[in-house]
Amino acid sequence: MDINLKGKRALITGASSGLGEVIAKEFAACGAKIGLNYHSHQDAAEKIASDIRNNGSEVIILQSDVSDGKSVEVMVNDFVKKWGGIDILVNNAGIDGTRALVWESDISEWERVVKINLFGPFYCAREVLKHMVNQKSGVILNVTSVHENIPWAGYSSYTVAKAGLSMLTKTMAQEVGSLGIRIISLAPGAIKTPINKNVWENPETFADLIEKIPLGRLGEREEVAKTATFLVSDSASYITGSTLFVDGAMIDYSNFTHGG
Repeated sequence: MDINLKGKRALITGASSGLGEVIAKEFAACGAKIGLNYHSHQDAAEKIASDIRNNGSEVIILQSDVSDGKSVEVMVNDFVKKWGGIDILVNNAGIDGTRALVWESDISEWERVVKINLFGPFYCAREVLKHMVNQKSGVILNVTSVHENIPWAGYSSYTVAKAGLSMLTKTMAQEVGSLGIRIISLAPGAIKTPINKNVWENPETFADLIEKIPLGRLGEREEVAKTATFLVSDSASYITGSTLFVDGAMIDYSNFTHGG
């Protein structure tokens, strides 16, 4: 299938590394104009933007803290001022936070994870939808996680935020479906990225992780990026209000592979 995003204007948050980087490059390769958001790592963002330009695509760099509504408003306005509108938003920015059981949790850290992972996508969607509603077109792709369904002891703020983002996806899809706007969630499982390098480089933790994946391997960033590209394209024009899991069947209760 030849995915064509030619002329589409796409804003990707958290695009200076990990999944966001590869999604931005994949969209650009399919013809999209890219707004590459970063929070702290300007040098990395500039390197990625340079790679995209060198491959013949257009890109702008946008610094913003997605957990700050005013900062998001400025970012979206700058994007729209540059490109004249917006067709695609990928809410990718997120963190898993520091592991802590609920009664041991630091409140400010718990709130920080929820602000970035749930309030951030809400702030971004809120600002972007102001333009998409007027256009009567657009796609918002929220990057959630298998942990929108699977509990994860020690990471209650992360699982709560991702579950909330899944419901936000469904609710927004109801609100804007009649306006020609699609809202989708993409839920990665265990993907080989720099952020979890300490897990897949350690033989013991790697073996434990692989046992949780029926497909028997980690996913690659490119596999997520290609799925994201399909979902925001016209090839997925009848998909909205739902989550697509890219997880090697991790969500499929792998402990039951050999019977109950």
